[in-house]
Amino acid sequence: MGLAVVARDVAYLKEGLGELPEPVARPVLIVVSGLPGTGKSHFSRKLSERLPCVIVESDAQRKRLFSSPSYSSGESQRLFAACHRLIEDLIDAGVTTVLDATNLVEHHRERLYHIADRLRAKLIVVRLEAPQWLVHERLQGRMRCVAADDNSEADWAVYQRMTGKAEAIRRNYYAVDTSGDINPAIDKIVREAKR
Repeated sequence: MGLAVVARDVAYLKEGLGELPEPVARPVLIVVSGLPGTGKSHFSRKLSERLPCVIVESDAQRKRLFSSPSYSSGESQRLFAACHRLIEDLIDAGVTTVLDATNLVEHHRERLYHIADRLRAKLIVVRLEAPQWLVHERLQGRMRCVAADDNSEADWAVYQRMTGKAEAIRRNYYAVDTSGDINPAIDKIVREAKR
């Protein structure tokens, strides 16, 4: 994939971000990880209500770049090349950034760790989980009625396919069970981000 394509994609994605929060001296990169239906987007939005940040939501960015997403490996490579470069640009500009994506493979997460390390940003990794029965219920509900702010098209079959792909996170991380109250976890993450 050429640098010109990535640069064009990043510029296009930046246009869709809207107004950015004020830059800070040490921005934070928050990597949200979890299987479909574990509540990543809801968690990220709730976090953004308490912490000035930009959310880079992979599902929304995919639909911005590709009007009819195919979810092919080539499409995903192009999407994440652009998302990672966008995150790099935001962190470099002092903007705290949340990546809302499944982020199941450690090799892919390592790219994000390197961005944070290289730019001396604070890194916070959050792994979301929920009982299978609740995920099933959420994904069935998604198929019946798509919420305006739900950009994911993942269903139960996608969840089952991805379950075996989740790898251990090798950095310190927050584990959050979204079947309960997520506010205590958000409180901890906000404190950690502001420390």
